[in-house]
Amino acid sequence: MLLTDFSFLIDSILILLIALLIDSILGEVPDRIHPTVWMGKIITFLKPRMRDVNPLDEKLNGALLALFVMTLFAIPAYFILLWTRQGLGWLHYIIVAAVMLKTTFAVKCMSQYTIPIAKAIEKSDVDKAKGLLHYIVRRDPATLNERHVISAAVESIAESTTDGVTSPLFYFALFGVPGAFAYRVVNTLDSMVGYKDEAHVNIGWFSANLDTVANYIPTRIAASLMVVVAMLLRENWRESYRIMKRDRRNMPSVNAGWTISAMAGALSTQLEKPGHYKVGNGDGLSQMHIKRALRIMNLTVVLFSVVIVIPVLILKTHVMSSLWF
Repeated sequence: MLLTDFSFLIDSILILLIALLIDSILGEVPDRIHPTVWMGKIITFLKPRMRDVNPLDEKLNGALLALFVMTLFAIPAYFILLWTRQGLGWLHYIIVAAVMLKTTFAVKCMSQYTIPIAKAIEKSDVDKAKGLLHYIVRRDPATLNERHVISAAVESIAESTTDGVTSPLFYFALFGVPGAFAYRVVNTLDSMVGYKDEAHVNIGWFSANLDTVANYIPTRIAASLMVVVAMLLRENWRESYRIMKRDRRNMPSVNAGWTISAMAGALSTQLEKPGHYKVGNGDGLSQMHIKRALRIMNLTVVLFSVVIVIPVLILKTHVMSSLWF
């Protein structure tokens, strides 16, 4: 039994490391086979069919939408891995599980989206930078100046540290690859229906609140680790901690303010969404802030994997062993 438990732990760590390696080398898988893209297509198909003139019924339909799509992806993920392990053997299982886990998070793609913005800013081509911004944020670029474009990129990097990486890895540690898939569904639903406008306030109510709950712990851990990373990278870690404590509630989201304010403090600057919020202090923002933010994000992911994901896997292994006996 101890050998079995140890094998589970080693398998899980291998899956994690290979998934991170795949991301660092290859980035994202093609859209036509990407699970998140298929999640979006299914949500787009089902959403109009869940509409109801009765607000309460529409909220219930929204809850059913979330639970159905989560089940639609998490359960098959479990059985695919079970069949792979039993039918194809250990090595195929590890590779398939790592590839599947990789599709639930994205680190390299943030560089692919934001470095071109930084290069455009460096060449004083603000219009090109604005044109690239729609890949990472929903803001109208026409209303933004150069500073706001850079701020949007840095904010996206900070927020994506959690919902793009640390949260799916957190749920992988707790519930395996199916758990990471379930989280990715929750986050995708929130990005598609989790709004407070008239069209989504009811149908997206459940998804928005579920996303808030799902990100609650990973966000706070990631923000705290950003402070540590700021110290390791010789950024302003004291200011990162101070601004995180001061400004984390300056945003409508109870979660996003943590990593964005920690990032603003680490970079000794102010991040702003015009007409909505400001976090941090300082006026200077240049293309280098985007590159520095990416370094903070990347090391935060590594640190999160080492001090959170792997210890949770070890604890999980111990609990499984105790329950068995």
